[in-house]
Amino acid sequence: MKKTVLYIFFTFIVFNTWATHNRAGEITYTHVSGNTYRITLITYTYTPSAANETRNYLTMQWGDNTSSEIPRIDIQYLPDDIQKNTYVMNHTFPGAGVYQIVMTDPNRNRGIINIPESVTVKFTIKTTLKIDPDIGANNTPVLLNPPVDKAALNQIFIHNPNAYDPDGDSLSYKITECLGNNGLPIPGYTYPAASNTLYVDAVTGDFVWDSPMQVGEYNVAMLIEEWRNGIKIGEIERDMQIEVQETDNHPPVILNLPDYCITAGDTLDFDVTATDPDGDDITLTASGGIFNFSNSPASFPDTTGATPLTALFHWETVCDQLRKQPYNVLFRAEDINPEVGLTAYKNVMIEVDAPAPQNLSATPTPNSVILNWDTYQCSNATGFKVYRKNEPFSYTPADCETGIPANSGYVIAGIINNSGVTSFEDDFNGFGLPQGYNWCYRITAIFADGAESYVSEEVCTELIKAAPIITETNVSNTDEQNGSIHLTWMQPTEFDTGIYPGPYKYIIQSADGQIWENFSNPIDVPGITDTTFIDTLIDSKTDAKSYEIGLYNQNGSDWDLIGSNSHSSSLFIEGIAGDKRMTIKVNDFTPWNNYLFVLYRKKSDSDCNPNALPYDSITSFFGNQYTDKGLSNDSNYWYKVKSYGQYGLNFIPKPLINFSQEICVSPQDTVPPCPVNLSLSTDCDLFQNYLDWTVDTECAPDIDNFLIFYSDTIAGGFQLIDTVKDNTVRTYIHSPEESLGACYVVSAQDSAGNFIPPEDLVRVCIDNCEYYELPNVFTPNGDGKNDIFKPFPYKFVEKINMTIYNRWGNEVFKTEDPDINWDGKDFQTHKPLSDGVYYYVCDVYERRLSGLEVRNIAGLIRFFAHDGNTKKQ
Repeated sequence: MKKTVLYIFFTFIVFNTWATHNRAGEITYTHVSGNTYRITLITYTYTPSAANETRNYLTMQWGDNTSSEIPRIDIQYLPDDIQKNTYVMNHTFPGAGVYQIVMTDPNRNRGIINIPESVTVKFTIKTTLKIDPDIGANNTPVLLNPPVDKAALNQIFIHNPNAYDPDGDSLSYKITECLGNNGLPIPGYTYPAASNTLYVDAVTGDFVWDSPMQVGEYNVAMLIEEWRNGIKIGEIERDMQIEVQETDNHPPVILNLPDYCITAGDTLDFDVTATDPDGDDITLTASGGIFNFSNSPASFPDTTGATPLTALFHWETVCDQLRKQPYNVLFRAEDINPEVGLTAYKNVMIEVDAPAPQNLSATPTPNSVILNWDTYQCSNATGFKVYRKNEPFSYTPADCETGIPANSGYVIAGIINNSGVTSFEDDFNGFGLPQGYNWCYRITAIFADGAESYVSEEVCTELIKAAPIITETNVSNTDEQNGSIHLTWMQPTEFDTGIYPGPYKYIIQSADGQIWENFSNPIDVPGITDTTFIDTLIDSKTDAKSYEIGLYNQNGSDWDLIGSNSHSSSLFIEGIAGDKRMTIKVNDFTPWNNYLFVLYRKKSDSDCNPNALPYDSITSFFGNQYTDKGLSNDSNYWYKVKSYGQYGLNFIPKPLINFSQEICVSPQDTVPPCPVNLSLSTDCDLFQNYLDWTVDTECAPDIDNFLIFYSDTIAGGFQLIDTVKDNTVRTYIHSPEESLGACYVVSAQDSAGNFIPPEDLVRVCIDNCEYYELPNVFTPNGDGKNDIFKPFPYKFVEKINMTIYNRWGNEVFKTEDPDINWDGKDFQTHKPLSDGVYYYVCDVYERRLSGLEVRNIAGLIRFFAHDGNTKKQ
């Protein structure tokens, strides 16, 4: 069993009023140019402290192995003995990288309830800057609500930092521990006690304390993370202080407010009403980035008056303010109470969306559609997305619903990277749009941050019928040399006979596979009324065939193209063998929609010789594959597929029926058993990992044995460590040599030797136990008991980096040996040390699941060199 370490906290440095003042703070930055950033440090201190007079400069660690003395440029005196100090300096970083900008200053103010001996604890805040050319320059959020607030005993408390990101990046929020000496979490720190719950809303940033249980001052830290295109690009660790007071007063209440969506260019007006349950007067204010715009900022007057109190929010939006992320507006109501003023907050998210492009129109040609629209009203757009569908889709976007729904059936026909463009020709990426459909379009405007406008109205059109419409590419004979495919098409009807009076001919070109390019082998079909052709002496067995048919008009010795955007491919099927089953996969690439397939099968001899036996129609199916079960392994079967399809316009006959080639295939047991369900547990005392697994009932009969695979890291390769040959066993015990941290995979194997490779299964992992612990009492008095300071028994530790300090902060011992073996002497003078309390900081390099991982531990050692009766605890 693990030993419990008793830490005896002892104040070993006496601090005077020159170092007892830090309440709260944060570090933010703005991009200047290149790798230069303007860093702003704000601290909130205890106004009466004499330490404020000596803090005209603070030391900033830049995270690039340099530091600077950053000057104080402003002081503001706030109520309740709070002084706001602002420090600013530019710093140029050496290049791309991740930098932790850290400021540490002695010390925190006295009497913080959840920080032991807070007056002896250094105040540390930090912010992370990521410089990466691929993500662009970044500015931290601006935190508009100060990190000092008041709460009432036994009443729910809510605070919000009111973070506004000028770049429009996404923000997320977490509660975290306050930092102290050496920038590490403060030993003994606890989150404020709550009668119900304490948390930070990850989306809104609301810090919710329900409810405070003891009066006094408390400190918590909030981690504000920035995200751009799914990548974390920075974070601020903000330290805030909350004073809990006992009072009969109750905070005001802001009546419920919805979130809003508004189209850029429109005006948003709404009333905000606050009431006070005690009848106190109220001051109602608002903050947010939208009030600081130089062009058309929002307005909300600071208002004081009797309850209920109402004020008007007003915002005339412009295109420059639209963005993908909503704006956060924080409304604040504070009651005017002679005992203690309490505050209520209400977040409102306002999304400014881009207007839809206007007056979209569509003009058809024989093989394309030309779109036109009005000049877009927001010049900050970067371009447009053009959406296409082969039938109408009735849709009116709801509020806040920009872009087009994924289930609409629309696909992107093109992206235009120029907002000044007002037209687009859709020719199906050069292949020509297929005839036979009512082509429908919508467009949206797009913006640099990924925002997309509301979608335009829908426009639809049919193509001019000046090209043949292929209706059949039927494989009529399957053979590698004497194969044949039957082609049928419809005669064009809407070309200008004045320009193209005839004579006419069709030219048919083909290509191998289902790729509509590199057509060759032209074949002429004279006239305009003959609309069938059989392509013979081809390989219809090993690959599909694609065709292009064009109508031409004779002009002297030349032939002029009238229309040729008609393409289609023959059906091509493949057989995927399984255990007593065969999956038939249908590859279809046609201008019409195949909505149903019929599967045919017949038995074959051992050599797959063609025979005259009739096919049986065994099933019809939707989608592009079907699994035929109940077959005999190593027996041969013939298959072919018939498709039913149609175009989108009623003048084209339907159904369109086509056959695939014929294939001869044989089922084989190549499919491994299904995955097992694995769980892990560990015994830290016995140094063993326990594997337990279950098997789905229908899979169990196919299993012959179980393969046990092991990896000592979370991303490492697997090695086979054992085979459980009894297929009824469901447990396994493993004792790793290096570390209990491990990942495992159990793969079931059948009698044919099939199993799922470990790389294709979900690895189940368990981390190492934490074995390295240190005593907190040391008695090097020569009695042979506890004369050497060393850890409790441990395993899986590579090395340590330990430093022990005396009460004045001087180093007295250092080692990298995990056994430590300190004899109680100063490592420089080699003289015995005096009794007292010593402080250690230790980096423990443990073999963990992620590899060699560093764990930071710190604590106090109570040192008795002259008391032989003291026992080790």
